[in-house]
Amino acid sequence: MSVALNLAKYHLCLEPLQPIQAQGNVTQVVGLVVESCGPACRLGAVCDIVTREGGRRLAAEALGFRDQRVLLMPLEEIRGIASGCRVIARQQKATVRVGRGLLGRVIDGLGNPIDEQGPLAATAEYPLYSPAINPLQRRRIHEPLDLGVRAINGLLTVGCGQRIGVFAGSGVGKSVLLGMIARNTAADVNVIALIGERGREVNDFIEKDLGPEGLARSVVVVATSDRLPLIRTRGA
Repeated sequence: MSVALNLAKYHLCLEPLQPIQAQGNVTQVVGLVVESCGPACRLGAVCDIVTREGGRRLAAEALGFRDQRVLLMPLEEIRGIASGCRVIARQQKATVRVGRGLLGRVIDGLGNPIDEQGPLAATAEYPLYSPAINPLQRRRIHEPLDLGVRAINGLLTVGCGQRIGVFAGSGVGKSVLLGMIARNTAADVNVIALIGERGREVNDFIEKDLGPEGLARSVVVVATSDRLPLIRTRGA
């Protein structure tokens, strides 16, 4: 009698575990770049810098190597980092949580909720970095997309899968137009990224321009101008 076992789901559960941790120590900080002696990691890996006060863990990404040293760019405020702080390499790849549990939520550039609505219900994860699609395998744009704005539909028709840009000076209605498109477009889900915006404008856009109707089928990613450059890059 033979029994077939499917171990794939157990493999997925065990993959994120870190039985052996590679560690190093901070040697110097220059501007926003943290230099450490170790740990052994790959380019783009995420490491945790453990502060001496309180043992707080600050995420940082490995941007390069120089003279057997690792160059890290923090993903959070660098306050509390000192010479000699431990640096622990994470073994898992950089991922982002996805799923319908993100609808109606506002998250930061790292995928953490900032809307005080509790933890995210999304459990599935998707790699943050993926290979570029072969251009010959991309589908052609031939189907129009109804944006719900007659002026755009009639004078500047947009196709499904097409990229467009809206450029104008400040105070002329870009955010209002974006809110109209988010509320009225014939789409199931909107992903709205507010990158480099001023902090006081985020609430205005979500409450006035987007509104509850638009937010209910949207995911809003916020990385304001006062956040670190790498966080804004990740949010984008």
